[in-house]
Amino acid sequence: MSLAEELVRPLLASPAKPLITHYDDRVGSRVELSVATTLNWAAKTANWLVDEFDVEPGDDVAVRLPAHWQTAGVLLGAWWAGARVVPDHGGARVVFIGPDDSVDAPAVAVVSLDPMGRGLSTPPPGGALDYLTEARTSGDQFTPLSPIPGDTPALGSSTVDEVLAEARSRAEKLGLTAADRVLSTLDWSVPDGVLDGLLVPLAASAHLVQVTHADPEKLARKREAERTTADLA
Repeated sequence: MSLAEELVRPLLASPAKPLITHYDDRVGSRVELSVATTLNWAAKTANWLVDEFDVEPGDDVAVRLPAHWQTAGVLLGAWWAGARVVPDHGGARVVFIGPDDSVDAPAVAVVSLDPMGRGLSTPPPGGALDYLTEARTSGDQFTPLSPIPGDTPALGSSTVDEVLAEARSRAEKLGLTAADRVLSTLDWSVPDGVLDGLLVPLAASAHLVQVTHADPEKLARKREAERTTADLA
């Protein structure tokens, strides 16, 4: 079973439950995603990766994105398709970058990072693809062509089983449970930031309140408004 399926399976009983609340203090936005909405984006991403780039289990997908609700969809979709998420674009089937980034690679997907989920205002240069506009039309349900073995590479040099075990271990050490609302200001660098900032809360089935470009003076108000119970920083 893929890493994405292992992480979301405990959440399926409560599809309307909030899963990720994303703040971007640089633009002043707040976006809340339920379990169902998060999985919808992950399924669209997985279908798009398979249909557009022929991604197969074990293939590399490079992700160079900040901590963002759209990045969560990219990462979960890549894992659902069985891909290994890596930081470097060499040999990757596709490279996901933000709108202010550039990379010389055969296949590039530009993620707009627009708070409301809008695609890019103008087509990206050099034959790159607008991820949100393109993936939006993909299917809302995804089923791998075959089961993803636990020894499939998933994140950096670690396999599905290894990543899952490490995320669950770290969540347990922090005492996180499904009742927690976790405030995080961690960057989602690959692999360590993604593991600590995204996978640890997901492994606990906790609600993640992610703050990007955090303004330290506003964090106390966010803790109060979101009724958070734990911090990752």
